[in-house]
Amino acid sequence: DAVELPIEDPDLVDPDKIRPILEETGLTPYLCGAFGPGRDLTNPDAAVRANTRAYLSRLMDLAEALGIPFIAGPMYAQVGKSRQLPPAERQREWDLAASELRGVAKEAGDRGLKLAIEAINRFESDLVHTTADTIRLVRAIDHPAAKAMIDTFHMTIEEADIGAAIRHAGDDLIHVQVSENHRRVTGTGLTPWQDFREALRDINYSGAVVIESFTP
Repeated sequence: DAVELPIEDPDLVDPDKIRPILEETGLTPYLCGAFGPGRDLTNPDAAVRANTRAYLSRLMDLAEALGIPFIAGPMYAQVGKSRQLPPAERQREWDLAASELRGVAKEAGDRGLKLAIEAINRFESDLVHTTADTIRLVRAIDHPAAKAMIDTFHMTIEEADIGAAIRHAGDDLIHVQVSENHRRVTGTGLTPWQDFREALRDINYSGAVVIESFTP
């Protein structure tokens, strides 16, 4: 029913070429960002943060062009930053991420879009690991365009109870990515899919459930 488009480089993506394919196949599109080196809203270098905001704006351009209601991903910091920081330094980065994302959320809201913010595991980030962390960041951003997403791969590493985490997200949950705990086909690993399904039903989740697949 749907397809998620991972956008590493917006310059390589032509919405005018994608749109007729979506119409032909009947697929509903979603969009996820890629936050590698140089894309980091917690970087002390203002130029890096400006580059990240510009990238997020480009994602919003694509979302508008393709009729996608939000942009998704771990947009608060560069993926791969996993350090043991002193509490004061970690708080500084948290506050910087919230402040920067408040501006991004305002732009998204002005364009009729939302942000689906993703927690990723401790080996890929040292800032937002759990669904509770995501909701805490959403509250810190304090803008109606700031919302949450989940990815079951990261959840199987970080959450004690996937169902409880989903219920905690509640109405703030607008996007769901699924992958097994070993990143292979869903249903072949340890993920508690029945708990997952029941929790989504309990919060009346009506968004997409998309497979985020990776090469071996």
